[in-house]
Amino acid sequence: MTLPYATLPGDLDRLIADEHVVANRLFEHLEAGRGDRRMLVDQVSYGRALHAHAEEEVLYPALAEIGAAPDAEEGRDEHQALKRLLVLLDHADPGSHEFERALNKLIGGIRHHIEKEEREFLPALRRAVGAEEMGRLGERYLAAKRSAPARSHPTVPPTGRRRGLMHMAAGFMDKVRDRVSGRSNVLATDASWLLDTQAQRILDTWSRLVLAPYELLTLEQARQQPSLADAAMEILQQDGRPTDPEEVGSAADVTVPGPGGDLVVRVYKPLGQTPDPVPVVMWVHGGGWILFTNDDYDASCRALVNRTGAIVVSPEYRKAPEHVFPAAHEDVLATYRWLRTNATGLGGDPSRIAIGGEGVGANMAAATCGQLKQAGEPLPVAQVLVCPLTTTAQYGASMRDAADARPLNRPLLSWMMMHAFRGVTDSLKDPRVDLLPLSAQGLAGLPPTLIVTTDRDVLQSQGDEWCARLEAAGVQATSVRYAGVMHDFFGLAAVLDKAAHAQEEVAVHLRQAFGKAPAAHPLDGAPMRGAKVIG
Repeated sequence: MTLPYATLPGDLDRLIADEHVVANRLFEHLEAGRGDRRMLVDQVSYGRALHAHAEEEVLYPALAEIGAAPDAEEGRDEHQALKRLLVLLDHADPGSHEFERALNKLIGGIRHHIEKEEREFLPALRRAVGAEEMGRLGERYLAAKRSAPARSHPTVPPTGRRRGLMHMAAGFMDKVRDRVSGRSNVLATDASWLLDTQAQRILDTWSRLVLAPYELLTLEQARQQPSLADAAMEILQQDGRPTDPEEVGSAADVTVPGPGGDLVVRVYKPLGQTPDPVPVVMWVHGGGWILFTNDDYDASCRALVNRTGAIVVSPEYRKAPEHVFPAAHEDVLATYRWLRTNATGLGGDPSRIAIGGEGVGANMAAATCGQLKQAGEPLPVAQVLVCPLTTTAQYGASMRDAADARPLNRPLLSWMMMHAFRGVTDSLKDPRVDLLPLSAQGLAGLPPTLIVTTDRDVLQSQGDEWCARLEAAGVQATSVRYAGVMHDFFGLAAVLDKAAHAQEEVAVHLRQAFGKAPAAHPLDGAPMRGAKVIG
């Protein structure tokens, strides 16, 4: 099921529908016999507990207020039956008759519940209260999820005065039980067994480090959570391996003028740089426009310096929601223009500047190229887009197939956009961020482009489609997909072999554009050109 109408990130019906897609994808793993069965059910149980609590706090009272009290009562009754099944699953062993019987009943019950909500309850509520109110209800729904117990409690009444106190006590006990059992350690990892061993270890480690899945946190809490780079550091320490960053000639922050004030830009220079000017790469970090800094993407920049021999420049753009769209895009464009003027002073060659980025950083890199083209200004000699966001729509098969993936799943993408475009939702269709609708004429003449995607990333389909549209417009475009790894994998080469291969693939593309030899540090012989999927 999918909602038969458009929604905005943060709307109540969008939040609920995203959770539905994740639950159904977890069920598909269970039905296919893949993944860690206990872990998958623990994730289902956790998600359903929060979902049921928040619906009982927000959705069902809203339905009652519009005269749909029977629908609300039906929903509550279904929740109680599903909660009892989840309690059985919590106590039964995977593979046992009791476990499998309860699981089959749960899957059928939740799918029926999903269909009813998406076909009847949610459309009726939107018609009655309007789009603006669905946004306010969405905020209340997220707050209710943050206060919910982590397990299902069918003995707690779904309404009434005793509900709050009983849920508070249950929530405290759930935290203790989950900490002792280790259940809390697996709630933010990928339980599908679709990742390779190294990638799985990274996400398992990260899941143990974070407070909770990002989309359940406040923005302030999320900004304090460890990143995948921190998980990689933890693995290096566990293995007794060096944790020093990859050595480069220098890495220093400089201040440049920006449209909203001074910007901090980090400049990485290669070891043994000669007096001759060297190429320059502007690399834009990710984080959904709201999270992370250059520190979290430091490894990507250092790797590119050493693999290309270029200077790498990375802007620290303004973050939303303090600075909503188009603040970050304007900062990236301003940094590129500053770089073109000041490359010589850095020891760089202004005629050999490339641009690239990861996630929304890739979006801003692509948008910068488009804006330069439109303004008739010199374009970069190449661009690299790693796991790019190229549309704000929930586009393509990967939005379903990787809905449960980590670190970026479907609910988190909506959560990020909710914060990034707060108060400026009309900007979701701005051609600087929503790239896929651009015409072939608007794309023609863009620089040679390498697009790197992964198969456990909700953004994979839109990355592939962007490559196809560039090719159709006559742009030299190549797409390389890495199997068995996740979004935001690129900078993890110290603990992930496929990240090292991807870095080399990117370096080959850049060095060719710079007119240099194909590879600086070959891995396993010849670089990988022309491969669509790298397993």
